[in-house]
Amino acid sequence: MHVSPPIDSTSINERIARLTKRSIKNESKMYALRLAISMMDLTTLEAKDTRGKVRQLCAKAIRPHEALPDLPSAAAVCVYPPMVRIAKEALGDSGVKVAAVATAFPSGMSTRKVKLEETKYAVNEGVDEIDMVISRGHFLAGEYNYVFDEIAVVKEVCGKAHLKVILETGELSTYDNVRKASDIAMYAGADFIKTSTGKVQPAATLPVTLVMLEAIRDFYYKEGKMIGMKPAGGISTAKLAIQYLVVLRETLGEAWMNPDYFRFGASSLANDLLMQIVKQMSGVYQSGDYFSKD
Repeated sequence: MHVSPPIDSTSINERIARLTKRSIKNESKMYALRLAISMMDLTTLEAKDTRGKVRQLCAKAIRPHEALPDLPSAAAVCVYPPMVRIAKEALGDSGVKVAAVATAFPSGMSTRKVKLEETKYAVNEGVDEIDMVISRGHFLAGEYNYVFDEIAVVKEVCGKAHLKVILETGELSTYDNVRKASDIAMYAGADFIKTSTGKVQPAATLPVTLVMLEAIRDFYYKEGKMIGMKPAGGISTAKLAIQYLVVLRETLGEAWMNPDYFRFGASSLANDLLMQIVKQMSGVYQSGDYFSKD
């Protein structure tokens, strides 16, 4: 088993404090806002989801704001497996990907057989990406090989679909655990590592994201493979999204500054990004009533 380095929490927190004080010029801010839109995974993961709601979310992913047709589309729409086919049909050839949560999301409390069957179902429906959750109970009990093996077999049944592995960092408690879980996921075959389900607090935070980005950096230096990163949950303002992009740029560099390697899992973020873009263009804020409440 790979031995993860210990994390100096003081240096992590100090680095985040420095990076989040960076001032952004207006021209760079507009670039960052548009980039953030292109990195969004618009998500609906509720028991009351309907076909109509999924179709509406897909329409927003393709064209985030009707009055601004030159804006980039979102990166993906994330749904439960039974909604994959609906999303695929609604998105058509737009280039927006369909992601599905699997492996007994959000708890992960099911048998491996059930988790694999759910993943296979989503893959057979045509999903582009699988967002799986790790078994946190096994991880916290020190059963790291169990977690590794489970990720590896899910990756195998994903076929061509990319695998995003959700660590649920709010339940891992320490930076050392976050780093170890990140390393396990990457060595087991993850294409992305993701902070959270959005169902547990705290969800994504900048310090935890930095720990995961540094794990990705070290994995790239050792293995020569680029792994993506997805902070999810709790990112609701454009200002915070830009701070994440600054941390990304300063930690991993320009090569990761695109939707292939970085995503935001935060549907509530979309409207604030749009409001800030309109503000940059017109000098005034629009009311939130001008934006769909997806």
